[in-house]
Formats: sequence, structure tokens, C-alpha cells
Amino acid sequence: MAFDIAIVNASIVVPKAGIINTNIAIKDGKIVEFTPDEVEANRRIDAEGLYALPGVIDPHVHYGVYTSIDKDAETESRSAAIGGVTTMMRMFRLYDSYREKLKTHLDASERSHIVDYGYHASILIPEHVNEIDYCINNGITSFKLYMNLKGKLGSIYMDMDPYTNKLITQNVNVDDVLVRSAIKTAAVHNALVLIHAEDPDICNLEMEKALEQKKDGLDVWSECRPSKSEHDTIIKISAWARENKCKLYLPHIGSSAAIDAIIDERNNGTELFVETCPHYLTHSTDFQNVIAKVVPPLRSKKDVQRMWEALRDGTVNCIGTDHVANILEMKRGDDDIWSALAGFPGIATMLPVLLSEGVNKGRIKMEKVAALTSLNAAEIFGIFPRKGTIAIDSDADIVLVDLEKEQKVTPDLLQSHSDYTIYDGMTLKGWPVITIVRGQIVMEDGQVVGKPGYGKFVARSTRSKS
Repeated sequence: MAFDIAIVNASIVVPKAGIINTNIAIKDGKIVEFTPDEVEANRRIDAEGLYALPGVIDPHVHYGVYTSIDKDAETESRSAAIGGVTTMMRMFRLYDSYREKLKTHLDASERSHIVDYGYHASILIPEHVNEIDYCINNGITSFKLYMNLKGKLGSIYMDMDPYTNKLITQNVNVDDVLVRSAIKTAAVHNALVLIHAEDPDICNLEMEKALEQKKDGLDVWSECRPSKSEHDTIIKISAWARENKCKLYLPHIGSSAAIDAIIDERNNGTELFVETCPHYLTHSTDFQNVIAKVVPPLRSKKDVQRMWEALRDGTVNCIGTDHVANILEMKRGDDDIWSALAGFPGIATMLPVLLSEGVNKGRIKMEKVAALTSLNAAEIFGIFPRKGTIAIDSDADIVLVDLEKEQKVTPDLLQSHSDYTIYDGMTLKGWPVITIVRGQIVMEDGQVVGKPGYGKFVARSTRSKS
């Protein structure tokens, strides 16, 4: 039997078992055999000196906001392939009915992705709570609540309608009534709720003070969205989650205060999953460039150190990038912290950052990288064992990485629609050299060879508690 692909001489990274040296046989998009023997295949990849990781899952990506999804899916999945990401999960924001518009977005997505993808549905209006079951029936089982959006801080860009080029802004009011209703309904369906944990009342008060004093800079932005607002919101939402036996996922955690609250609330019995982002591991407010404006903000160097500790001790479960596909001209605004857009690209640099600043600097091991970037997300979001592991019958989603490869980061290297990166000029050691999605090579030696439309929607299901 001739296999489609044979990966030979690889060091396979298995989070719970260590490093295994054997050959991998791939057929019809699946991993079908491990063997020390010679494998007959149409394509033989000699992975001597390379590590084979399960394809990276980025559970936190914003695209389709500043460019419509039919175009953005192609450019951002191209950037994903560069970074070894084989499944990307879109934070979908829609102010209209999901029943009316979801399938239009799914259809446009189907034609454009190079790698596989999933959706999280945002709950922004009361009607969305009543559409949770509709979303679940269409393969979406996770729902995001932006607790930072209320009152004066309620303005946000929605996702564009496919095949258009018009920005959509709305004022959103995610009040306690909406939050509690969504938590209760999601719990009934055994769905996962993602929480943007910031208190808008605290943040608005601090912003008004800073504006009156004409302050500016990343350090001011951090002061205006203090970690106390994260801490207090995590405590508040955890109590409601326990009341309803609802599972929570906390994205983009980057402060010591938030970690303290998470540890306390887990001890209180809340089922909490935690994500941090690469920028909270590499950048602090000392960076002082508006291109690094993000929500929640960058914090202090001590917070950066605390996040590495939280990776090692298991407090953090996943790495997500909070990738935003925007361009520099729009991002910078008037070059002040108030007019600059929040968010920046990062999907292509997630794995290189962890390899360079984590593994190669002795902060974490390769097994931890595989867990943080793939296995844990697959388990949390209900796509394991199809995704997230190198195992028999799993999708052949594999990234081969060279821990010794050094490259200077440039926007062109990352191949996103975005024309900038906070890592511009930084030399990272440890890069993906081959990305395989369901048995097809989509990136090799920095060249994307996958075609738009190859990537497939990863539908998920959940069992109701009722």
C-alpha cells in the first residue's frame, strides 16, 4: 500500500508522553500508521533534525472586520499557514440575526480559507441568546460575551457583510441582564462561554481622568484599563457561572491580578479555562509605540514574568493570538493612544515566539508548547481527537519545526493583509518549515502552496444537559 505522505526520522512531540522517534504514514487526510520501518509513499519528507508538532490551533482570531471575509479569509489563513496554524477560530461579531446572516458568512468562508477554521458566535443583543440553539445546530458551540462593552465604551466594529467593503460600527450594551441570560441558556446546552473580562465603568472613569490631564502612551492606556477591572469582572462572572454550572473560557489574560482571581475562582469551584497571548509574554508598556495598543492592554515587565510562570504551572491552558487583520495607516490613527485602533496581527508569529522565547530560552519544553498551542484547545473546544494530536485516525494536521532556524521578522515574511507587526526587526530562533493540513502540504520553506477553498469548516457539537 502506497501512502500519500511519509514523514520519516521526525521527533514527534506528544504532550503527555514526551518525544517519540518514529515514521508517520498519512493516507486520505488521516494519520494511519506509525512504524520504524521504511514507508512507501508518494511524497517522502525527511524530518531529520526537525520536531513534528500537532498542527497549531489558534482559538482567537479577528478577521472579516476591516476587509470582508471572502478576501480576509484568504490572506489571514495564508499567514496562519506560515506560522504552522492548521485551524483558526474566528471571533464572529454580528449585530443582526444569526438565522438571517450566518450561512452567508459560512458560504463565503468556505471558498476562501487555506487552512481549516471554526467560529465563535458573539452575544451582542438579546435576540442572540434565543439563537444559541440555532448556532449549535450549525456547528458553533462557543459564545463570546464582551463585558467591556457598555455605555460610553460600547462602540465596536462588527464583521463586514461578505463581498462588501463597508465598515460597520454599532453601540453595544452588554449589561448584566444580557450576560446572565446568555450564561443560563448556554449552560442548558452545555456550551462554552468566552468572557472578555473588563469592567467598563472602572475603565471609563480612568479614561476621563487621563483625557482631562492630556496623558498619552501605552503606560497610560494600561492605567486607564487597570488590571483591577479584569480581577473584579472575573470574580463577578465566576459566581454567575457557578450558579448555572456553566463552563467559562477567559481569553487574552495578561495581568497578575487576573491570574490571582482565576486561581481563587478555580478554588471556589468555577470551571475556568484560560488563554494568554504571545504579546503578553514578550511586550510590556515599555514598548511605547501605539502599534501595540490592545485590549486588555500590555502590562508591566513583572506581569510578563508572571504570565510565563502561569504557562509553566498550568494556570494558563491555551495560547491565542487575538490576531486583528488591519493595516498600519488605519491602526495608527493620529499617532496617539486615543485615536489608534486596538489590536494587531499575530497569527504567524505565535509558534515562533514560543519556540524562540520559550523553548530556546529554557522557559518551557516542547511538550508544553504542543499542549498550549494544540491539544488543550482541541479538548476545550470539542474537536479532539480529530484535531490537536498526532495519533492514528486523527486529521493529519502536522507542523514540522526547526528549532535552530533563525529569521528576522518582517511584515512581508508573515504574508498577512496587515502591513506591520510588533515583532518587526526581531530575530526569532525556531520556525515552522512545513505545515500540513489534512494530509496536504500548505506551506513549505516559507512558501504557501495551499489553495483558497481547501480549508474546511470544523463543525462542532454539544450534548444538551436537558
